[in-house]
Amino acid sequence: MKLTTAQALVSWLIAQRAETLDGREVPLFPAVFGIFGHGNVLGLGTALSERRAEIPVWRGHTEEGMALAAVGLAKATQRRQVGIATSSIGPGALNMVTAAGVAHANRLPLLLLPGDTFVSRAPDPVLQQVEHFDDPTRTVNDAFRAVSRYFDRITRPEQLIATLPQVVRVLTDPADAGPVVLALPQDVQAETYDFPDALFEPVVHRVPRPRPDQRILAEAAQVLRDAERPLLVLGGGVRYSGAGDSALEFAVRHGIPVTETTAGRTLIPHDHALYAGPLGITGAASANTLAAEADVVLAVGTRLQDFTTASWTVFAPEVRIVHINTARFDAVKHGALAVVGDADATLRDLEPELGDWLADSDWTARATAVRTEWDAHIDKLRAPAPGQPSYAQIVGVVNELSGPADYVMTASGGLPGELVGGWRAHGGAPTMDVEYGFSCMGYELAGAWGAAMAHPRGLVTTLLGDGSYLMLNSELFSAAFAGHPFVAVVCDNDGYAVIARLQEGQGADPFNNFYADCRTNHADPPRVDFAAHARSLGCSVFTAGELAEFRDAYARARTAATAEQRPAVVVVGTRPSTWTEAGAWWEVGVPQYLSGRADYDRSKPRQLRYTRPS
Repeated sequence: MKLTTAQALVSWLIAQRAETLDGREVPLFPAVFGIFGHGNVLGLGTALSERRAEIPVWRGHTEEGMALAAVGLAKATQRRQVGIATSSIGPGALNMVTAAGVAHANRLPLLLLPGDTFVSRAPDPVLQQVEHFDDPTRTVNDAFRAVSRYFDRITRPEQLIATLPQVVRVLTDPADAGPVVLALPQDVQAETYDFPDALFEPVVHRVPRPRPDQRILAEAAQVLRDAERPLLVLGGGVRYSGAGDSALEFAVRHGIPVTETTAGRTLIPHDHALYAGPLGITGAASANTLAAEADVVLAVGTRLQDFTTASWTVFAPEVRIVHINTARFDAVKHGALAVVGDADATLRDLEPELGDWLADSDWTARATAVRTEWDAHIDKLRAPAPGQPSYAQIVGVVNELSGPADYVMTASGGLPGELVGGWRAHGGAPTMDVEYGFSCMGYELAGAWGAAMAHPRGLVTTLLGDGSYLMLNSELFSAAFAGHPFVAVVCDNDGYAVIARLQEGQGADPFNNFYADCRTNHADPPRVDFAAHARSLGCSVFTAGELAEFRDAYARARTAATAEQRPAVVVVGTRPSTWTEAGAWWEVGVPQYLSGRADYDRSKPRQLRYTRPS
């Protein structure tokens, strides 16, 4: 079949299918987000135009925003579908590097197709080309190498035949999932080749479920049987495996208290007797209390990053860690007993090894006791009060008015701590996306666009601060234009409040975070009218001052988004200094002369260096 390189790539993309967690067959690549320039408009752009009925192309307004929308889509489909973003060479390509970092840190599949300079070099230097005096083969797309799971530059059409199986391997592998970058020189995009017909036959990709080594499984079972105070920690891998029900059944059968990481949130019903709350800095004091008392931690599908582990101070010094993970890279961290396998399959295999073993009933009951205390604390934070609402009160209203099929998101600033620590989930299905692996400001709006495409059963609500809104708001118009509804709650607290909290909490002077502490030549500096701006981007807009007004505005926004099939934005002023505290430590570099150094010196020695090897 004689096709251009671009035509062959598009034909292959269309032929790839995927199986969802519930067994449905869907396109592996359901959407392309594209901004065209001279480096991709005639090659890839023409090929996409020819097949527009078979693979939807959505126009964005920043390359970073488009790629972040693709990331949000992948998360909302539990990594069963992959969004694509394409750009021209130069600034368009480099704009997608941040999104690649988000996908890489969060282990989410993403396919990026940036244009590239001419392989022939005949017209060099072309528009937007950065020349390297020492290496003419290097282009700006090499910047993706640090944030790619798989990178290739297609310099001959026939190279697609060898690289495309590797592309789909990475995008569907539970251990290696992450961003793939295929750099496409614009002259090669237009070259033709006789491709084999078999390359374009439909293929259904099923995510593999690797099973653990039986000897290691038996050893893990023995560690658990020896435990007096075991704790189960559920991460994102449980979500992507569809293992939430299996994990809860496992916990119930053996009486093990359960906590969740940021990526594993909403898998367990909040009011379940074994649920101790979310773990870590942005989690709940209840889960952190149990973690400090546990003698064995069974971690399933988590990277155990510093916000989950409170910079590795949340666990007791003598703790044993058994880590189930598809990625051996994660499973071996800190000397854990590494059980390499799929979360669902491994928990099912571990079950018969444990037999009738049960944790001590007094320890089992601790989960409800400590979580009840935390719930009472959150209830106080959510209680109505005069004046601007707090983040906790905002989250409480959204939580109350959201149904079991609705989906909630945030990414940066103070909102992750409020959403992760305070949200009360219905359980049974993942309904939260807190991008706190890369904590990318701006993901909240772009990611919501992608999530809205992938989550038609319920309404998506995304919560963000004024700083994130100003970072990346263009995809509000993209979503409004395309007709993808969601609700965006913009919390205006007058600056980068959570960083000001960190700065001043460690004893530093307030500087360059709140607008009042920033340099300006104006006696009366300008302010942003977020409502007017969002309205100009085609959104329905509602404003609120006090908590009761917010409740009404959010309820109306939900109705408007659904009825009008476009984003609805609620702008609300929020308190700049009221936060939910989980009582955990976070290691940051504190100079000796700041007051926060004393706490640093007290906390640093508690940091877990290495657990007992198996």
